[in-house]
Amino acid sequence: MKILYQDKQIVVVSKPEGVLTVPYPGFKGHTLIGELTEICRKRGILRGAYKPYVVHRLDKDTSGVLVFAMTQDIQKKLMDNWQKLAKTRCYVALAENPRGKDFSPIPDFGTIDAPLTKNAYHHSYVANNQRGKKWEQSKYPQKGNVQTEKAQKEVSAITHYKILCRGKNYTLFQLELETGRTNQIRAHLNHIGYTIAGDELFHAKTNPCNRLCLHAKTLEFYHPVSGELLSFSENPSQNWEKLCR
Repeated sequence: MKILYQDKQIVVVSKPEGVLTVPYPGFKGHTLIGELTEICRKRGILRGAYKPYVVHRLDKDTSGVLVFAMTQDIQKKLMDNWQKLAKTRCYVALAENPRGKDFSPIPDFGTIDAPLTKNAYHHSYVANNQRGKKWEQSKYPQKGNVQTEKAQKEVSAITHYKILCRGKNYTLFQLELETGRTNQIRAHLNHIGYTIAGDELFHAKTNPCNRLCLHAKTLEFYHPVSGELLSFSENPSQNWEKLCR
């Protein structure tokens, strides 16, 4: 983990892939918030309720820019107003090119406007299409009825994309979130036929970088106290553009 910015109210970090942002119930292993808390303790700034608090999360296998609050009041202010305070949330993703004769090249830029739902295991997917139904049945073939009964209602989800480069086997996307739903980018790209490389959840066929090839590159947001616009950008650790040649 690399700390990109820190003041009395917030901490901005660059998260590596393969690390949980926060622990789930019963998990006692390494997490990003645990590492950040330990760093604050060693620096002598950890005291009582003054410690890191999660504001938003990245999936375990997703890397990139992430912000934490240092007090519960700041956490609440950021979380309650995140849609207004977050100006830009830009990701890059290396995706497998679609296979099959029924797919045609998509435009260089566009918008994916497809509502998401969650199954009983809290995985988001686009349910109202054949690819979503096929994914749900193949991922949980023995629990089709249970999944249908417990599936949550659809919520709106909008992702704006731009293609940075196209190759024989992969396409490199830049994606900007208009909404911030769980697994939104993974589900939306899979919905249009471009599964992110290394994405086991959506049955990726390849794993060229031994990781999920999704990275939160740029985060711009207004400081919850000063109102100053802060901008942070970090490239992924691997050069994904090379795989598009």
